[in-house]
Amino acid sequence: MPSGGSPHLRLRVRREAWPIRGTFAISRGSSNETVVVVAELSAPSDANNEIVGRGECVPYARYGETVEDVIAAIEAMAPQLAKGLDRLGLQHALPPGAARNALDCAFWDLEAKQSGHRVWQLAGLSPPEPLITAYTLSLDSPEAMGRSASENAHRPLLKLKLAGRDDLARVEAVRANAPETRLIVDANEAWTTADYVELAPRLAVLGVDLIEQPLPAGQDAALSTMQRPVPVCADESCHDTASLAQIAGCYDAVNIKLDKTGGLSEALRLKESAQAQGYKIMVGCMIATSLSMAPATLVAQGAAVVDLDGPLLLERDREDGLEFTGSTIQPFSAALWG
Repeated sequence: MPSGGSPHLRLRVRREAWPIRGTFAISRGSSNETVVVVAELSAPSDANNEIVGRGECVPYARYGETVEDVIAAIEAMAPQLAKGLDRLGLQHALPPGAARNALDCAFWDLEAKQSGHRVWQLAGLSPPEPLITAYTLSLDSPEAMGRSASENAHRPLLKLKLAGRDDLARVEAVRANAPETRLIVDANEAWTTADYVELAPRLAVLGVDLIEQPLPAGQDAALSTMQRPVPVCADESCHDTASLAQIAGCYDAVNIKLDKTGGLSEALRLKESAQAQGYKIMVGCMIATSLSMAPATLVAQGAAVVDLDGPLLLERDREDGLEFTGSTIQPFSAALWG
């Protein structure tokens, strides 16, 4: 891949808050807005104007990130960027995580605009095709999740947020109200091994396609000795390519998120390495705007599961945002990114 470097880059960083439609809850808590950090890299153009590349990230407290710390980490790169730090150098200048993601994606966007080529061409990828995304049902009572399932039964794939207690009733309620829809479930580390042993075979009977991160990260070894009647996907346990060695034999799939990998560059490497090791690929997201989703749609090409519904969960999206036709994501425009 090209390195995407350019001297005399100017950096701008800002915090943005985007309202969520209603309240979104998982096992760790709930919120009614998402806060993103946008990084912009500006370079002079031949026309005496600036070319601006943008990237968006979502700091996540689960990984010890705050908005303030992520902004500070990005801003700390300004002197190196002004001296010619490029995308390749960025991979070593910052660790995987939200801050590097915003800058890495801004580099890709800037390079595409400077070269006149789309990002997938620069990355040596095929042109992106439309994708079918999961639609996430927020954690709630079985009755409320059943109602949500009924309202979204036309969607081909639903993702259920779970929390341990009453999870079987939640899935049963959703299945009863969306009998033809594919289902995946996400416990966000909330289950015990006893929960898993009890629930996994019952979820198989209910036709669940995938169980995402049932046990806390660090307790993955237990999965290597247990039956997996439904494929199990690592999320919190898999951040980047280096994570794969730590989860060997414990999972059937990995969930690639750019906020974990630290950008598109590492996400593409992780996808290639995980596929070579026999993992199914899921591509997920935090709740964010289409600016976060666009680069992830390139990683999601050919993935077994796509979960890039972030903009659908917001009250509004960016101008020139992704076009969703039901649950189908159309390829992104150059006006948005890349």
